[in-house]
Amino acid sequence: MASTSYRVTAVPPIRRLAPGESLNRDDFRQSISVLGLKIPASRTTEFMKYLKLKGSLLQLPKVKTVEQVEGEDDTRILLLDFYSTDSLPEDISEIVKRNQLDVVPHPVELDYSYWTAEEVLKSTLPESLLEDMPTAFTMMGHLAHVNLREEYLPYKYLFGQVILDKNKGLRSVVNKTDNIDTTFRFFKMETIAGETDTMVEVNESGCTFRFDFAKVYWNSRLGTEHERLVSIFQPNDLIADVFAGVGPFAIPAARNNCLVFANDLNPASAEYLAQNCQENRVQERVRVTNLDGREFIKSSVLEAIDRPFVNVRPIQSSKQRARQARLKQTVKEEPVQRAIAHYVMNLPALALEFLDAFPDAFRPSERSKDIKEVYGARGMPMVQCHCFTRELDPQQAEADILERAQRSLGHPISSPSFHYVRRVAPNKDMYCMSFRLPSTILD
Repeated sequence: MASTSYRVTAVPPIRRLAPGESLNRDDFRQSISVLGLKIPASRTTEFMKYLKLKGSLLQLPKVKTVEQVEGEDDTRILLLDFYSTDSLPEDISEIVKRNQLDVVPHPVELDYSYWTAEEVLKSTLPESLLEDMPTAFTMMGHLAHVNLREEYLPYKYLFGQVILDKNKGLRSVVNKTDNIDTTFRFFKMETIAGETDTMVEVNESGCTFRFDFAKVYWNSRLGTEHERLVSIFQPNDLIADVFAGVGPFAIPAARNNCLVFANDLNPASAEYLAQNCQENRVQERVRVTNLDGREFIKSSVLEAIDRPFVNVRPIQSSKQRARQARLKQTVKEEPVQRAIAHYVMNLPALALEFLDAFPDAFRPSERSKDIKEVYGARGMPMVQCHCFTRELDPQQAEADILERAQRSLGHPISSPSFHYVRRVAPNKDMYCMSFRLPSTILD
């Protein structure tokens, strides 16, 4: 048998670019001469099956292995995974001889569209930048977002153009130019390819979100965490989302028949949150506010007691509505909830610090009796608090988070649970700490 070293491979041409130099797609044209087996068109399936079993068909990704012959409608060419007849295995040579087939050279033409984004970048960037070359980006509708390190900034337009070229449906590529704004949770960005259009539409958890990515915070990598947390909530739970953004927790929770107080300090986030509630038809189940997180926490307890959701009917599927109409059943209003079941605190850089607002929220002197009556019967709320830690060992990470949480809350926390979300930097992990507020804060 012939050595597999004779098998056909394709490597993109090397064309190292200087900083700011434009990409020339014609540089990536390449012609590879392979062997072709001329066969009767009527026997194509027969020969393909045999050659595939023998592993002799051309194995270049995205390249067809059957070609028509111009002017010969009854003939096909099967492309083989060999450059020359010297490398043909004996059993393939025997098939050729027995069936009196012709083996001919056949060109395989490759161009820029053939190569992946990673292959193009590795062929054009300086060799010194290849080892840790960034390849990840996040997509939001028509927009891709990259976060290029300083050493790659001279080639930012190259990255933008390649990402745009290689991902159908994209119209814009932006690069982060600053850290997240700690007040309103968005970052400055610049367009490095395509249109300057940051209004996007994202579908997640069966919901549609529209927003201006340049004005609000959104992270598509947290989709799984959004779904995980929403799945914990029970229908008719009252949720208080302290840092709600444009609604990735609040709106899916409302669609699952929860009731939600949804707050964000960023006016743009609150505006898009309200619009997204309308878009997803949950405006009766979500109350949007634009407050500081501490102010929201402190006001939320009495807001639930004094101004609960009333006259709210459950969200039903079309089948449920049709069945009730057929049986002439009346849709019952949901029971009034005056106790918050969960607080969601998805501001990992700062959320632990906001725990200091809970003692004041649960013990205003003039209303302490009302609050004890509500939460004595229902039980204290759960807190779902996202946070960062520099401790990479899980046990040390949990100890670090718990210590900081208790210090901020000013009370011991019993039986917390920790969910690892993701690594956000080489020395920084994101967790979600879940715990029940201690009843001692009522005293």
